[in-house]
Amino acid sequence: MRVEPGSPNPLGAVWDGHGVNFAIFSQHATGVDLCLFENPNDDQESERIALEWQTDGVWHGYVRGLSVGQLYGYRVDGPFAPGRGHHFNPSKLLMDPYTRAISGPIVWHEAMLGFVSDAPGQVFQRDDSDTAGVVPKCLVVDPSFDWEDDVPPRTPWSQTVLYECHVKGLTIRHPKVSPKHRGRYLGLASDPIIEHLVQMGVTAVELLPVHQFIDDGHLVRNGLVNYWGYSSIGYFAPEARYASEGLGQQVVEFKQMVKGLHRVGIEVILDVVYNHTGEGNHLGPVICFRGIDNASYYRLDAQDRLHYYDTTGCGNSLDTTHPRTAQLIMDSLRYWVVEMHVDGFRFDLAPTLAREPHQMDRWGRFWNMIQQDPILSQVKLIAEPWDLGYEGYQSGRFPMGWSEWNDRYRDNMRRFWGGTPGQLPEFAGRITGSQDIFESSGRLATAGINFVTCHDGFTLHDLVSYEQKHNE
Repeated sequence: MRVEPGSPNPLGAVWDGHGVNFAIFSQHATGVDLCLFENPNDDQESERIALEWQTDGVWHGYVRGLSVGQLYGYRVDGPFAPGRGHHFNPSKLLMDPYTRAISGPIVWHEAMLGFVSDAPGQVFQRDDSDTAGVVPKCLVVDPSFDWEDDVPPRTPWSQTVLYECHVKGLTIRHPKVSPKHRGRYLGLASDPIIEHLVQMGVTAVELLPVHQFIDDGHLVRNGLVNYWGYSSIGYFAPEARYASEGLGQQVVEFKQMVKGLHRVGIEVILDVVYNHTGEGNHLGPVICFRGIDNASYYRLDAQDRLHYYDTTGCGNSLDTTHPRTAQLIMDSLRYWVVEMHVDGFRFDLAPTLAREPHQMDRWGRFWNMIQQDPILSQVKLIAEPWDLGYEGYQSGRFPMGWSEWNDRYRDNMRRFWGGTPGQLPEFAGRITGSQDIFESSGRLATAGINFVTCHDGFTLHDLVSYEQKHNE
């Protein structure tokens, strides 16, 4: 291997047939080491290469001789000063925010914690437990794929029927799906499932999160796993546990799934979680963004930079006002459209993405970035129009080009179907497009997603049968 300066662009690990260019952003780091591994479960790197070149906050280097399938991670050094928002700790192996694939599930482990403290208010001490043996490794992938004549269905909004589903849950117990493919990407695109979707009139599947996510600490301690997936950590990497084959095949199998659904005219919408990451609050693990540059990626409390300004209820919020964090999100969205051929996105807790800094601005920079983008402005964009921050309920206040989950439609339908008296006047307005909600923003009736039920509410059976939920 020969190490050369390489290029600061593009970010991530890019193979060119002769070697791999590595580039990672960290504005406040004092040093970045690239760690190479031979096997996914190795607890020590086979090679550690200092990235000596830095351009505009991007640390980069080109390693000639590396190829597809190479396992890697980073160790990033810098000040350990949690009170100032810095959590640098070279003992912690960190995942590349731009990695296209990860070697396996991310399961919380105590060694991932960056510091120890016996009681609240104490001075935090850095924890130097090495995490190379517990953090999955990143993978260099070959992006080539034979899409043949695949084209996006581009179903008009007025004809769109969305079906929210979970990659594993939809197929894991289906007797007609091959056992090998149950609960996997290929199972979702199998003949029995496609026939079922077509028979129901579905034109688009809206997949619960498929970005690589973490099994959170409180779940692991209780012998549970993260099923829904709303703890994203790899915004370019398809979740590894939904692949049926070996190391790195999740990228290929995801593409095969999209190709199969497109063949029958079914669009693929991703539920994306760019509002927070799976690293949680200030007591959470150090596995990616926190260790690379916490003060750049996250919104910090202006009065106490140990803590996060959290409008998500999940411990942290990504700082979309930082240029590099905004770039990460935009690069990720474009990657899923251009390279993975998805047809749109449902944005979890969307108001958090447009807070500048505290209130959502419907003319803010996040919306403007997407609206002027020649690729993203042409796909389906769906907002979950609320978060847990100040004035978090923003239904009907999103800009042109965006659709929104219409919870008032859902609530009225449930009351109407359940026999609650006096619902007919509102029912008439909801079934014809909720003009009272969307007209003031200049949008059509199709701006409202008239959803009946979803993963975090009643099941379809509960909706008309019970007064309270029976799921956990």
